[in-house]
Amino acid sequence: MSKKFQHKTVLLDEAVDCLVADSNGHYIDGTFGRGGHSRLILSQLDNEGQLTGIDKDPVAVSVAQELEQEDGRFRICHGSFAQIKEFAGGEKVDGILLDLGVSSPQLDDAGRGFSFQNDGPLDMRMDTSRGMSAADWLAVASEDEITDVIKRFGEEKFGRRMAKGILEAREQAPITRTAQLAKIIADANPVWPKKIHPATKAFQGIRIFINSELDDLERLMEDSLELLKPGGRLVIISFHSLEDRMVKRFIRRHEKGDDVPSWVPLTEEQLNRRLKSVGKARKAGPEEVDGNPRARSAVMRVAERLA
Repeated sequence: MSKKFQHKTVLLDEAVDCLVADSNGHYIDGTFGRGGHSRLILSQLDNEGQLTGIDKDPVAVSVAQELEQEDGRFRICHGSFAQIKEFAGGEKVDGILLDLGVSSPQLDDAGRGFSFQNDGPLDMRMDTSRGMSAADWLAVASEDEITDVIKRFGEEKFGRRMAKGILEAREQAPITRTAQLAKIIADANPVWPKKIHPATKAFQGIRIFINSELDDLERLMEDSLELLKPGGRLVIISFHSLEDRMVKRFIRRHEKGDDVPSWVPLTEEQLNRRLKSVGKARKAGPEEVDGNPRARSAVMRVAERLA
């Protein structure tokens, strides 16, 4: 792996400590990335233990294939963690780990189109082998569609102004570069917080939409209820409020049990509680944040599958 695009795994020890309870268990790392979590998980497993890695990114998969050749307990699957039931092959597992968002190599490589820090092609796909790029989508999307994506996924209140700017700009020339889009959005943004680029939230929203990130997360969480063995752990590290709210609400909903009127008399067993929280939400400590500023926004939540 090029040193230029190395990745620092966030909350590495904390996540693996919460995940691995049975050294002979079967675990799934739904976001292999560059393998930081996976390698530590493997170090905690005995000979009978198994680890399945999943990643959309063909570059990450190529790194994982090297690990697959080195360690017979590990296998890699190319695709989304939303396909976890398919990749698990009907087998229940002892733990599922997700490290959401974009990895450092994806952000740092201008050719991937995730960042406006260095100009590059406006792609934004985690899986470059399929799907529509951000440039392709912006070329055909309506003003309402662009507004909705930037407001809903980017939590950007000036989404309508930005969408209008995009439509006006694409009438003059195709929008194909990250720097080009960043300038269009900055010109349409009347005010933004200090030290934050005016295109930050819009880029986040478009990226989340292009990669179906929130839909995939919702599907994974629902499927985890069926896949996890009793006592199995779901460990999710998120990096922005949309993801974290989804995870928190999902865990709370299944801690509470089925939604029935308060006056209906039910036994504890009939409530059908399926999860319990394990500890409080965890964040990276000052030392980790100093060494890796991208860890600042990380939040880890852990839930355990009840019988």
